[in-house]
Amino acid sequence: MKHTKIYNAKTMNTPKGKLILEGPIKPTTLASYEFHEDLTAFRPPAEQHKALIEIAGLPEGRIIIARYHNTIVGYVTYVYPDPLERWSQGNMENLIELGAIEIIPEFRNYKIGKNLLKVSMMDDAMEDFIIITTEYYWHWDLKGTGLSVWDYRKVMEKMMNAGGLEWYATDDPEISSHPANCLMARIGSRVDHESIQKFDQLRFQNRFMY
Repeated sequence: MKHTKIYNAKTMNTPKGKLILEGPIKPTTLASYEFHEDLTAFRPPAEQHKALIEIAGLPEGRIIIARYHNTIVGYVTYVYPDPLERWSQGNMENLIELGAIEIIPEFRNYKIGKNLLKVSMMDDAMEDFIIITTEYYWHWDLKGTGLSVWDYRKVMEKMMNAGGLEWYATDDPEISSHPANCLMARIGSRVDHESIQKFDQLRFQNRFMY
């Protein structure tokens, strides 16, 4: 499958200053930017910066960033699902995962996450994909935000809705292990019926759940 990546950008004015939301970003461009020290949700900043550069270099990898001057203050990643997860079992070339989204605390509450997703979907190539995201409450910054697990879930759903992702039922054990966890997906307008059926089979692997 050919992975076409068309760069798009959008300017956002926030009380903290003007941001450039842009992507998909090339590895060399990503490497040239500073990476904010408060981007620590998944691993130390230097390691996460390196990981994003590697993802950007993958055929299917997409990184959309929020940039303040020359510093990355937020990002969203798209990549094929982890081989250890059920979502990779169908070997679907047209199924990619919104794997991570992170905004530094200083720039939260300005709808940057929503707008990163909107910029992501400005690329017409996204209509060829089923885009999924798996939300687990143990990844959420409940302490930093002061939100309850259910309020955080509402925030996440609203943000994902801005990118066209909707809630989908599944019997995946990890997602089913807590009622706040969820699967969300966006099925592109050019995705064929066979792929949608494959996705349904991945969502439900226990027959009694049908």
